[in-house]
Amino acid sequence: MDVLFEGQAEIRFTHPDDFREWVRTHKKREPVEKLMTEREAIARLVSDGDYLAYDFSSLTRGPQALVREIIRQRKRDLWVCAEFTLHESALLVGSGCASRIDVGFMGYGSYIGKVVAEGRVRVFEWTNGSLAFRMLAGARGIPFIPMRNLLGTDTLRHSGAKVVQDPFTGDPICLVPALNPDVFLVHVHQADVFGNARIFGTNLFALEAAMASKKVIVSCEEIIDPSEFRKEPSKTTIPYFLVDAVVHLPFGAYPGGVQGRYDLDLEHIDKVNAITNDQEMQVYLQEYIYDIEDHTTFLEKKVGWKRLQELIRRAAIKEGYH
Repeated sequence: MDVLFEGQAEIRFTHPDDFREWVRTHKKREPVEKLMTEREAIARLVSDGDYLAYDFSSLTRGPQALVREIIRQRKRDLWVCAEFTLHESALLVGSGCASRIDVGFMGYGSYIGKVVAEGRVRVFEWTNGSLAFRMLAGARGIPFIPMRNLLGTDTLRHSGAKVVQDPFTGDPICLVPALNPDVFLVHVHQADVFGNARIFGTNLFALEAAMASKKVIVSCEEIIDPSEFRKEPSKTTIPYFLVDAVVHLPFGAYPGGVQGRYDLDLEHIDKVNAITNDQEMQVYLQEYIYDIEDHTTFLEKKVGWKRLQELIRRAAIKEGYH
């Protein structure tokens, strides 16, 4: 196939055979208990220079407690991938953890725009759909996957996609490279100690990303008995053999929300989005992350049960996922 056009972005690419060999060597099928603290999970499974992905946004079911722990442990030179990223991108960059970002949508606030303009973080533009397609290719063990919806856009120029001549129709077709992250973070409604996980409500590419990633950390609102997964296997979103760590983190998406559990805390989100410079960023990081021992302490000292109860009351869906 003739290459008609190439995007300008740098890409992280793993040969499908290399990824398959890594999985064969490191992933075990035996159901073993994987429950650990957020400190243990991040220390064991996230290394400097890793490509880090998560499947949802800052506002809904994002793995925010795990992101705070990454910052607390001062991981460095991370390449972050997210379809829809807001305040955690600013925090990861402001803390010096992230140096590159693949993103479908990034905003709010002026801080992230400022550091991007200054060249302190490299941002590569994709779309939500193209990142999902890249994960799908990674999960299926193919080097690329064709799609059409990047064609004719400026985003194509700033991505790492290629346009080739379709051998069947002769028309231009866009190819996006497979994505195989080093670590996938996902926050779910329910999990068991072996790693079986359930997501209720909107789900972007949780299963595909778990299949495509070398290591998977699941944080959950609730730990349930493994027998519940055997009773209703169709409700399993991610099977245990893809998962490397399970972390019990109620309100782990805060200040974002979780469908049917609690609403997002816009006041706290606005606090992060109001950060405009490095001094303000360091003040926030010190108060809400560096000086806080763990997620439980964060909820107790910086949020409080009264506020959490209010967010629970605000949730639009109260039940239906048990």
